[in-house]
Amino acid sequence: MAAKGVESTPMPPVAQSRMENFRKVKTSEQDSPLPFPDLPPGVVEMKVKEGSKIRNLMGFAMARMELKGTRQIVFSGCGRAVTKTITCVEIMKRKLGGLHQVTKVRYKTLLEVWENKDPQPDGQVENLTVHKNVPSICILLSKDPLDPNEMGYQPPEPRDGLWAEDGGTEEDRLSSLPQGMKRPLALPHGELANKKMQVQVPESQKGLGTMDYMLDYHH
Repeated sequence: MAAKGVESTPMPPVAQSRMENFRKVKTSEQDSPLPFPDLPPGVVEMKVKEGSKIRNLMGFAMARMELKGTRQIVFSGCGRAVTKTITCVEIMKRKLGGLHQVTKVRYKTLLEVWENKDPQPDGQVENLTVHKNVPSICILLSKDPLDPNEMGYQPPEPRDGLWAEDGGTEEDRLSSLPQGMKRPLALPHGELANKKMQVQVPESQKGLGTMDYMLDYHH
């Protein structure tokens, strides 16, 4: 049974040393609604993961956005996938052009299950459940005008399909990097070097980033 009365506080040094005896066996995200009201039914949501391939993401997303019936698309990612989420958005904006954008930053809860590598004397399996709050980003791109007074709104940018100087596209260049190499957000051309994405963190979520811990024992 799970232990009760666990507070949402950073892990103490003793607990950190104990974590060396655990291995992570499962990670899942807590479902939460998109932070955009009045989205059309069946809107395309691209859930970007840390291990997602940019070529695969953009191949599907571009095909859907090129359909006449598709007016909006949402890119979302959390934790280490935030940078890759922004990269996908910038690629689509530069390739299609004329897209209105609204960016929302919030926190999402990840549920991690850790298992003790050392067997217990009584044969029980000790599991540690971690509720972790991580930064999350949701970006709405729309062919139709959006409310310019909406927090996080950015107007359309000129279309520019020439991303790479050597003739390839940006997603081709990113996809060709050796496996395991970090893929930083590469903004195209010098005019975007100093551009900052407009984001807003709700006041109620500032100061989060704590984790909850529960010990579970199973026969």
